[in-house]
Amino acid sequence: MRSLPLTLAARLVPVAVLAAASVAMSATGDSDAQPRQAADSPKPSASAPATGDSVAPRRYPKAPSKPCAAVPEAMAKKLVPGAPAAGNELRTSDVSRRTGCSWHALDDYDYRWLDLAFDVVGTSGEGKRGPDSAEPLSGLGDPAWIDETLATEDGQQVREAVVTVRKANATVTVTYNGSDFGNHRAPSAAVIREGAVGAAKKAVAALDG
Repeated sequence: MRSLPLTLAARLVPVAVLAAASVAMSATGDSDAQPRQAADSPKPSASAPATGDSVAPRRYPKAPSKPCAAVPEAMAKKLVPGAPAAGNELRTSDVSRRTGCSWHALDDYDYRWLDLAFDVVGTSGEGKRGPDSAEPLSGLGDPAWIDETLATEDGQQVREAVVTVRKANATVTVTYNGSDFGNHRAPSAAVIREGAVGAAKKAVAALDG
């Protein structure tokens, strides 16, 4: 890896800050509503299943204990060239509720950052929406969306995609961004989007072990 001129090295600071800011997540939930049996409903017999005994959505008792293992090493090397494939586990005050992992590296002048975070709360996040700028994603969760941005600062482009997935009482957030400090351009939208979605699929699968 070539040494970076001081002016270019200084430009890494806002990029890293931008990426790191995406790690923080907030999740709130209301108490689950309890099913109520109608007053005139007949009392179920001992052999019959009680009314309302439908299968409840799966609840995740804790966040994945090995968050870095959610992304296969081959994928981590592809998405973040030059970064340790094992990743850097994020330390939180409550590892039963929140865990995460990040990979970041400057390979020559090509910068990449991948971050994933798990947040498990007591109630379902179903129905909550993302920002107005986000695009819904199907097949990942209930619901899931992606928010894509292209920022330019001092002539340097940075492209980022943030995928958020809610599954039962868990929230998975994956952030992937990059920039080329040699030509001052960002990677293509397809590269960043596909990387973020691909990592999100692996992260969601990690919820089930």
